[in-house]
Amino acid sequence: MAEETEFAMGATASCADGPGGRVRRVIIDPATETVTHLVIEPKHRLGVGRLVPLDLVDATAGDIRLRCTVEEFGRLEPAQETELLDDVIGGLNAPMGVTSPMPVILQDVVPLGEADVDRGDPVHALDGEIGRIEGFLVDPENHRVTHVLLQEGHLWGRKKVSIPVSAVTGVENGIRLSLTRKQVEDLPPLG
Repeated sequence: MAEETEFAMGATASCADGPGGRVRRVIIDPATETVTHLVIEPKHRLGVGRLVPLDLVDATAGDIRLRCTVEEFGRLEPAQETELLDDVIGGLNAPMGVTSPMPVILQDVVPLGEADVDRGDPVHALDGEIGRIEGFLVDPENHRVTHVLLQEGHLWGRKKVSIPVSAVTGVENGIRLSLTRKQVEDLPPLG
C-alpha cells in the first residue's frame, strides 16, 4: 500500500498554472468513510471557495496540487451558497427613497448524504471533548480515511495525534470516538 496522504486543514493547494488556495473543509461520505471533496478557499479569500473532487487532487509530502487550471478551478461548484433573506423587515419600514442592505446568509454546500468537517471542529471522546480536528490521513488508492489528525491538549502540553478511523463512531457536530480521553492521551504523538 502506498503511504497515506495527509489532508491538513489550512494546507496550501496550487493549480496547474498558478495559485489555488487553502484547504478549508474536507467532505466525507460517512457510509464509505471516504473523502469525496476538498473545499479550497481562494488565496486571501478573494472569491468563493470551491468543491474540488478528490480525483482532481494530487497530494504528496504535504504538497497539494490540483489537476486543473486557475480558470477551471473558478468554474468548479461553489462551496458556499448565498441566500437572500426576504427584505420584509427592512424594506417595508424604510422611508421612501432609502434602501436598506439586503440581509444575506452564506451557507456551506455539502453534497447530499455527505458530511463536512472543518478545521477546529471538536473531537468528542466517550467522556468529553478531547481536542480539535487538524486533518486526516487518507489511503491514496481508495480515498478511505485511515486516521483522524487531532490537535490535543492545552497550550502547555499540546501534541498532534492520529486516531484510527475504527475508533470513530460518528461525524455529526464534530467527530465522536469510541475511546476515552485517557485512551486518546495514551496514543503516541505524531512526528
